Amino acid sequence: MEPLGIVFTEIGHDFVRGTMPVDERTRQPYGLLHGGASVLLAETLGSSAGNLCVGDDEVCVGIEINANHLRAARDGVVTGTARPIHIGARTQVWDIRIEDERGRLVCISRLTLAVVART
Repeated sequence: MEPLGIVFTEIGHDFVRGTMPVDERTRQPYGLLHGGASVLLAETLGSSAGNLCVGDDEVCVGIEINANHLRAARDGVVTGTARPIHIGARTQVWDIRIEDERGRLVCISRLTLAVVART
């Protein structure tokens, strides 16, 4: 995720956290954090977290994601935290919250992953 400046910063027993800059790579034409960039951060964190929960013979792939953009971010860094809602044998559901540097919620997303055999 180097082209957009995404960095994994912390992995806990029930979460994965990462950051992304709000800059010329991630802003939309009106100077705000692009909603698509927020969704990209959310899916990156959730999918990565999901893949930590399966065996070497399986992989998680996204099958649905939604996002509510709650607050504009114009600069700085946003931090996303992915936490599981459901970890099943064939599906996983992850909650991803993205906050600005002041801890204000910018975006909330829910990601559904399918657990499939690695080919």
